[in-house]
Amino acid sequence: MQPNEGFLKKFYPVILVTVVVLVSAVSLSFVNRFASVKIKAQQDATALVPLKGFFPDMTGYKLENNIYVVLANEKPVGYAFKAVGTGYHGEITIMVALENAETVKGIAVIAQSETAGLGTRVTLPSFTDKFIGKKIEDIKLRTEGGQIDGISGSTISSRAVIEAVRNTALEKVKALPK
Repeated sequence: MQPNEGFLKKFYPVILVTVVVLVSAVSLSFVNRFASVKIKAQQDATALVPLKGFFPDMTGYKLENNIYVVLANEKPVGYAFKAVGTGYHGEITIMVALENAETVKGIAVIAQSETAGLGTRVTLPSFTDKFIGKKIEDIKLRTEGGQIDGISGSTISSRAVIEAVRNTALEKVKALPK
């Protein structure tokens, strides 16, 4: 047996695993690059559905500082953004539409993993419609001086939505385009 042959036998598994890992990493990088474009397009499409519901005359939008500036015939007609709250079983993602810097036009829960029949009631119009036309400062539980009633049996989920909408709206209003 030659000295090089013993070296190859000894390190062959290490070399093989290294090559497999490198090929896998390069492959994943290419897949990620192509998939990220499709994921972004799907996220944009998911955002457009509630936007068109809030702003039926919408002809387009611009995304500035993670705020959708909703346009009708090239003129701003409102704003929207995503808010995220932590419910009983995880994150609740909400699309919030504003008529102006003070008034909520509406909300739509676009992603959640709450308990079926309980926490999922935050997605129903009987809850989401309570936000329509409310001033941002009034988006609090009625028991805390606000104008929104929580959902009995879904306290954590409804509080998560209310706080996410209010806190994110207060933050985003400061960044609205002038």
